[in-house]
Amino acid sequence: MDKVIVDCSTGEQTVVPLTAEEIAELEAAAAQAEQDRLAAEAEAATKAAARQALLDKLGITQEEAALLLS
Repeated sequence: MDKVIVDCSTGEQTVVPLTAEEIAELEAAAAQAEQDRLAAEAEAATKAAARQALLDKLGITQEEAALLLS
């Protein structure tokens, strides 16, 4: 993997290979992003299930709840 370094004063672009440390940082950031995405999906699913359980308990549909709250 490479990175591009741009000297803004001259416009010169230099392609430099990433160091092992930079590659490890990128991989760690990608793994963290995946964990964050999975956690957000799980939280959304939990909220949706709780919302549906409440609607079921009340015996109304989501559309009826929206009408009541508008």
